[in-house]
Amino acid sequence: QVQLVESGGGLVQAGGSLRLSCVASGRTFSSYAMGWFRQAPGKERDIIGISRSSGTTYYADSVKGRFTISRDNAKNTVYLQMNSLKPEDTGVYYCTAGGSDRDVRLGRGYWGQGTQVTVSS
Repeated sequence: QVQLVESGGGLVQAGGSLRLSCVASGRTFSSYAMGWFRQAPGKERDIIGISRSSGTTYYADSVKGRFTISRDNAKNTVYLQMNSLKPEDTGVYYCTAGGSDRDVRLGRGYWGQGTQVTVSS
């Protein structure tokens, strides 16, 4: 069982930056693929990116070049650095842990409670 707790959300102006954190419980954090999803108001939950256990990353086209995922296995933490934020980045951001890249993409695994990010124009 893995518990995930996100933090770092808030209100920011367009063009600004935020860093989200997701702390995981458990002793096998380094073996998990860690993903970030976003759910905008009235829309489905969409993948933002993945930090694989191998250390490689994947980003959705909508955030490529603006968002960066990193992880600190010693701290059981994955981060989402968000720069050049746009109003369309507004939504609830969720952290997820899965056994593989595919598990994360399919929504299989553990989920945090989400943290709200609001970008004003």
